[in-house]
Amino acid sequence: MSTNTENQGSSMDTLKWGLVVVILAAAVVGNQYFDTVSVLYRALAVVAAIGGALLIASQTEKGKAGWAFAQEARLEVRKVVWPTRQETVQTTLIVLAVTAIVAFAIWLLDMGLVWIVNLITGV
Repeated sequence: MSTNTENQGSSMDTLKWGLVVVILAAAVVGNQYFDTVSVLYRALAVVAAIGGALLIASQTEKGKAGWAFAQEARLEVRKVVWPTRQETVQTTLIVLAVTAIVAFAIWLLDMGLVWIVNLITGV
């Protein structure tokens, strides 16, 4: 009996995802078909269609799991200790300085290799 319930839920999810695809396709086609209508109205219609599609998608198992993941990610972002402006500037300057030093070292290596190749080939 639980297998039958799982299959029914899965078929309803498939139906919901199909409806989401149809709504989004209708938004794209409708936006092109009604190209003479004001851009504002078309944009509002597309936003409404996307909102409706998201609402339907959120009722599926994957949609519920995605919403739960987004909520957990939001909680994790709140736990992050963000650097101060001074720390950010100092780190950026260190990265730029190291990049410049490595670029100069690679340039010196390249010039040395060019000199060696020219010496060998006699160019």
